[in-house]
Amino acid sequence: MKLAEVLKNLDDARTKLSLDTEISFVTDDSRKSAKDCLFVCIKGKSFDGHTAAEQVLRDGAAAVVTERDLGLPKQIIVGDTRAAYALICSAFFGDPCEKLNIIGVTGTNGKTTTCFVLHDMLEQLGKKCGLIGTIKNLVGGEELPSNLTTPDPFELHGLLRKMVDSGCRYCVMEASSQALEQKRTEGIRFRAAIFTNLTGDHLDYHETFENYVDAKRILFKNTDLAVINADDDSAEEVVKGVDCHIITFSTKKDSADYTAKNIQTKGAGTEYELVGEGVIGRVRFAIPGKFSVYNSMGAIVCLTELGVPFPSAVGSACAAKGVPGRIEVVPTDTNYSVIIDYAHTPDGLVNILEAVREITSGRIITVFGCGGDRDKKKRPLMGKIAVTYSDIVVVTSDNPRTEDPEAIIDDIISGIKKPRIPVYRISDRTSAIEKALKKAREGDAVVLAGKGHETYQVIGKEKIHYDEREIVAGILYP
Repeated sequence: MKLAEVLKNLDDARTKLSLDTEISFVTDDSRKSAKDCLFVCIKGKSFDGHTAAEQVLRDGAAAVVTERDLGLPKQIIVGDTRAAYALICSAFFGDPCEKLNIIGVTGTNGKTTTCFVLHDMLEQLGKKCGLIGTIKNLVGGEELPSNLTTPDPFELHGLLRKMVDSGCRYCVMEASSQALEQKRTEGIRFRAAIFTNLTGDHLDYHETFENYVDAKRILFKNTDLAVINADDDSAEEVVKGVDCHIITFSTKKDSADYTAKNIQTKGAGTEYELVGEGVIGRVRFAIPGKFSVYNSMGAIVCLTELGVPFPSAVGSACAAKGVPGRIEVVPTDTNYSVIIDYAHTPDGLVNILEAVREITSGRIITVFGCGGDRDKKKRPLMGKIAVTYSDIVVVTSDNPRTEDPEAIIDDIISGIKKPRIPVYRISDRTSAIEKALKKAREGDAVVLAGKGHETYQVIGKEKIHYDEREIVAGILYP
């Protein structure tokens, strides 16, 4: 591809290079640079790509994109290399985002479930849809691995290109706060964007809650339609000053555009009446818990506002499947239940334990930990939540990464003051699960929180295979 085509989306690029220069591919990773590539210099927290510019040119790169004059013969200077990288990647793949109806979902909790439900609904309605998210990426009938909630721009636009080529008309994608702040979605105009909720997570990255809100707001500055959970305390702040059509949904406020009435949670799922102006529909959603009301409402309201007939939107939500690692019941031959869930935030842990309480006749035995090298402030909060909503708690490791697992557990335990229930600390996660299973009796529910869909554990800097479904089977059926 000619350099002129690669740079077509930039309005501030300055270079003395010939625009006929051939570009073989684009990267911001100096380790991937090669002959005829375009290397974009991005300054991160631990590495500044500008320091690698001379070397990648010596290795045969066609040119480098920089934010300042490095005195190099093959440089292209722009004001913001993060934004430029996303726009360059879009151009390199033929701007596939312009050929898709892209729906973004953002929030602390509920992104993955809402995206899976939207994907299922659109496919049932005969609208071929791609999916980009935490668990996996889907392009047509092909399942592709996911490394980040929202991929880096080169991977992101490559996926969008595959979707267009496979005949997709829609794409549903999770939009993380980090990705939005790092401008990975720069240049994408969303057809619609859904806000699920906002709680104190990722503050290790954003530092303040205000910064976290500001990052989420970026999505709503780049969408035609905002679908907002009006019950969340940050709802008004997230869309403050944005210029798009705003629709709200709620389980509490009759002033919202859509409200849920007569909510009932059962073992098989959640039922409620969804009421909008001149419409009412009975929703029977396959995942239990009040949080499932919000997730399904967001999806139904979004598609309705995009032109799908309300009865069709409701019907497709009722037929939507569950999500791997989200209140997932593990098949066992026991008289108690084993449930896996990704809950790894205070709010997420409350949601799953409240949902399980609604469908469990016996005790709740919770096994959980907190990730290492991540927000430490949430650890004591999650300890307090676990003992408040459970009958037995086993505190263990999640992904300790480079932190001492025992130190992480100490942080969690610091939030547990004079517990009224048994609390065990077992840093080895397999031993912790075994302890919980041995404590379980008829009617109980053992909740394994934090790992969800993940089939690995990160210890130190090594990612090892760790699938809790296999662990449970190995303990119960050695």
